Amino acid sequence: MPFDPGSLKYDAAGLIPCVAQDAVSGEVLMLAWMNEGAVRRTLETGKVTYWSRSRGAFWVKGESSGHHQRLVELRLDCDRDCLLALVEQEGPACHTNRRSCFYTAVRQGAEVEIMAPVRKG
Repeated sequence: MPFDPGSLKYDAAGLIPCVAQDAVSGEVLMLAWMNEGAVRRTLETGKVTYWSRSRGAFWVKGESSGHHQRLVELRLDCDRDCLLALVEQEGPACHTNRRSCFYTAVRQGAEVEIMAPVRKG
């Protein structure tokens, strides 16, 4: 059966969360939001496209940083209200220049930075 992005369950703002995961290592890289148009663009181009809530515009991952995400596979959860994008990540996924946005852990009641920024050069 053909996939219809309109069949997903978007929130009241027309958005759906999308977790980006490295397709090879399984590392969780980031969470961002998509609207129906972003889902369609991602599937059409293979370039992961999100919806920027702050800018109110499409955001192709890597268009300004050069740290692109190429879609390997898009998965839907059982309720159709969350997406998992398996990606090939070029460079850091986080705007802080870290491989993953999940670089802070809570350990024994304290926040601990567990990942340093990637060095440029």
